[in-house]
Amino acid sequence: MNSPNPGRETSQAHAAAAALRTTAAIRDRSRQLLTRARHGESPWFIVDDGFLGTAAGAIVDATRSRYPNLHVPVHSRWRHFEAGGIARKAQLDTLMAGMPDGSRAHAMIDLTVISVLLDAGAGPDWKYVEPASGKTFTRSEGLGVASFHAFTAGLFSSDKTRLLQADSQGLRALQTDHLASAFQVSASNPLVGIEERAILLRRLGEVMAEQPEVFGHEGRPGGMFDMLVSPFGHGVPHTADVAAHDILSLLLTSLSDIWPASNAIRTVPLGDCWRHAAARGDGLTDGWVPFHKLSQWLTYSLLEPFEWSGVKVKGVDALTALPEYRNGGLMIDSNLVQLRDPQAAAQVWQTGDEIIVEWRALTVSLMDELAHAVREQLRLNESQMPLARVLEGGSWAAGREMAQRLRGGLPPLQVATDGTVF
Repeated sequence: MNSPNPGRETSQAHAAAAALRTTAAIRDRSRQLLTRARHGESPWFIVDDGFLGTAAGAIVDATRSRYPNLHVPVHSRWRHFEAGGIARKAQLDTLMAGMPDGSRAHAMIDLTVISVLLDAGAGPDWKYVEPASGKTFTRSEGLGVASFHAFTAGLFSSDKTRLLQADSQGLRALQTDHLASAFQVSASNPLVGIEERAILLRRLGEVMAEQPEVFGHEGRPGGMFDMLVSPFGHGVPHTADVAAHDILSLLLTSLSDIWPASNAIRTVPLGDCWRHAAARGDGLTDGWVPFHKLSQWLTYSLLEPFEWSGVKVKGVDALTALPEYRNGGLMIDSNLVQLRDPQAAAQVWQTGDEIIVEWRALTVSLMDELAHAVREQLRLNESQMPLARVLEGGSWAAGREMAQRLRGGLPPLQVATDGTVF
């Protein structure tokens, strides 16, 4: 009998991981599970298309309320930096005054990456009081504002003469209690997953140090800008452009080792990619459903820093909806997606449980359909209201409003999370 070929097996594992790191794979596997549910074959959910208009109407109402002129920006971490009506981007511009264009791009990308990696469920009991304004922020807005100020104070920089950066040395040395202090965490103000968030940033520091070809000799997230846009120097070419999926692909390949999830094909880590028995695919991809929620959220959030730096980002609609508990909550709270067993709402589930994987998959597929329905109700075309704007307008806000009204802000399904997926 022939002995196994470890080189061939490793090559196959890498090829499978690469296939699962595409938004085409996300949409394909999610669509499979939606079709199955519509055929009545899901043990967890019923999809009632009669409520598609209801869900779309909730998104339209939220959009008209938040953006009466329908000039909706893209879904981005930078919206959270505007919390409380405060123009923190202008504050950052002031701090960056005099910096070369390339250095400004690096600083904005550093901030974005750090802030998004810190952006997962905060829990219901945490808040952040902004010292300068005295305003109190919670949840994603609070995490955004807190991370903005931690960044501008130099928490993630190893060079205290250059505060506006995050570098591998500064991140590897990050102490959990320093991060907790910056986020005002205490026994009476607990933040879900504070230790896991600090570990994630330390891992980021280690991974960037190992890839100077991507992140530069200092190991900075902003190094990816040079790799994607101006590999031969810091000047941005006049006609520079980049595909959104290329940004996502670089994030998924270069940061694959930072995720704590043990999901892997052989020894190749997959990150936000989970098993579901009904998901079919070729070879080693069979049975896997990818989402890459945090990496896609990061890609959406990098669109503006790239464009502010003179780079046109193409193909944004290749990205999918974000399968998290606000968009997912909208599906259930609008009755578009219904639990077969209402008692499932009383249980605490793990991220990898099939009910949660399927919930997220239904969310991805149904959001594509809802985006079309939203455009019809608003009488806008796809170029005027792409998915990135439907999300911002939009679905995330509608999901939050429904959750607040029905359960005081809690999601319809309880998920035990470490603060790095949801």
